[in-house]
Amino acid sequence: MTQEIDYLNPALPHGLRRVTMPVVDATPQTLHGFGRLVADPNDCAVEIVQWPAVGSRPIDPGTGDEAGTTDGTFISEWRGDILYGRNEAVGGNYILAYATEPEAAREDHAAKPERMLLWHANYHPDGGQLFFPLDGRPFYVPLALPGDDIAPENFVCFRFDGRQGLYIHPNIWHEGVFTLEGTQRFFDKQGAVHARVSVDFAREFACLLEAPIHNDALPL
Repeated sequence: MTQEIDYLNPALPHGLRRVTMPVVDATPQTLHGFGRLVADPNDCAVEIVQWPAVGSRPIDPGTGDEAGTTDGTFISEWRGDILYGRNEAVGGNYILAYATEPEAAREDHAAKPERMLLWHANYHPDGGQLFFPLDGRPFYVPLALPGDDIAPENFVCFRFDGRQGLYIHPNIWHEGVFTLEGTQRFFDKQGAVHARVSVDFAREFACLLEAPIHNDALPL
């Protein structure tokens, strides 16, 4: 990205193709390499990556990783066809996804979304990130393994039952947490530096990433 992204007004192109992500249950096995399930957020340490050296001399031991972590509530909220995210830990506000084509999305109804269409993702080179559900309801998290040669087909959408949280390692591609309906709150803890590297699927690949929202994933 060469200019600041307007996450609340992405002005996406029309007529984007869809790339369907596989939806898999989050287990210790399926999350291998991405991160891990978290039963207690108080027992989850967040990895902090030391600031990289820019010359031939190394960073002094014990320095370059002292900014620590920041935490707060991450709120994921459907308003009609648009899924909004608010990350109070870093003061971020975003459109995370759509339930229909972005140009046709409306907020003036309360119909349950049948799919989510993702337009953007990012990773944090400075540290890992913890998302822990505060409302005990199912949610989705799309993830991809590290690498700047990212492609839409690399993403997997993980399905969580709401009883455990997710910790992701530094450099893992992600885009927050996605409630399947209504509003959901998560405890968020991440590196305080908050460096962000982005991919814009709409402009770089002329596509949106799609994941169906299955009725059996929703609470009764």
